[in-house]
Amino acid sequence: MIGVDLARALAVFGMYVVHLGPSADNTDGVGAWVRTAVEGRSSALFATLAGFSLMLIAGRLEPKTGVTGRQAKARIAIRAVVLLVLGTVMITFYGDVVILASYGLFFLLAMPLLRLNAKALAIIAAGIAVVGPLLAFGLKSLITEPARAAIKAYDSLAQLGGAGLLDLLLTGFYPAIPWMAFIVAGMALGRLDVSSGAVRKRLAVFGPALAVFAYGTSWLLSLLFEGVAAAGEMQRPTGAGSGMKDIGSVGDMKQLSGQFGSAWSLLTSGPHSGMPFDIIGCVGVAITVIVLAMMALDRLPLLRRLAAPVIAVGTMSLTAYVGHFVLSPSMAMSKGNESQSSWAPVLVFILGAVVFAWIWSRFFRRGPLEYLLNLATKPAKYLR
Repeated sequence: MIGVDLARALAVFGMYVVHLGPSADNTDGVGAWVRTAVEGRSSALFATLAGFSLMLIAGRLEPKTGVTGRQAKARIAIRAVVLLVLGTVMITFYGDVVILASYGLFFLLAMPLLRLNAKALAIIAAGIAVVGPLLAFGLKSLITEPARAAIKAYDSLAQLGGAGLLDLLLTGFYPAIPWMAFIVAGMALGRLDVSSGAVRKRLAVFGPALAVFAYGTSWLLSLLFEGVAAAGEMQRPTGAGSGMKDIGSVGDMKQLSGQFGSAWSLLTSGPHSGMPFDIIGCVGVAITVIVLAMMALDRLPLLRRLAAPVIAVGTMSLTAYVGHFVLSPSMAMSKGNESQSSWAPVLVFILGAVVFAWIWSRFFRRGPLEYLLNLATKPAKYLR
């Protein structure tokens, strides 16, 4: 499971890049590639790993039953409530880019699935990845502003100043309806025997194939519809009021959606679009990163020793995640600071997290917040 900790650390570093690094408009070359590679995918990896972690509590290959099963569910429920509260508080200070409140809801929604096998979980994850975005798209189109305001008026979470239940389920930065695909996919991965070489090899092929299928199909469709748009522009009579102005210069489906109808946005795969190809592609990337991290550390003992400080960050990912918000009051939020062009904040926080985690792990088994979270779940052991 050391590979899982390495993947967690990489997910945290990816979020540092998105939250603290230059915006896409202020970087080029390798920096632009890094920014593009991690945006949207690091948080999806983090969510997939959260689903994997649920199975570490509920029982890896076989679900816990009886007293131990009830205690495991209680631990998960307590964690969910703590994260929901902590995330709500953090949102009031740092904005809706904080994912922890969503994690709390994700954990509660995942509890009925804890006893399912890997195949059933994989089918459910696939179903959510395809149907979830369509459902979310339809529901958002039906909710009017008066209805939204009325819902929030009775939502205690929204009244606290954080993300309300409607935001967490549907309209927020990490809407549960499509994002549960990451949690359930992580649960399916956790229920597999990932210590098996054969299983890892299959996953090492399946993950990249999933990502290539999703992003490749979305890209091909964007070219197709761009060609349709260009053809429509050429055929439009000069001065005709057809509503197709400038459509021939459209470069992607997101822009095309404004001319053809917003339903075309369902075919996009952009970061945080929450559309099927985005969800499927991010699941493929997450599986690939997790499995490759496991395989690399198993086959390269020297890498395991060299990466030990980074792995330490993964063992206290909650502390590292919360810390980069608390210690950086001037940090950029969801889209980066538009005037920032330096990578220094990212490098400083990565180095700081590595040094802190490495030193802390020499003396303590868990990170500071991990210790408090574990302490909060202690009452679960008295459940019978």
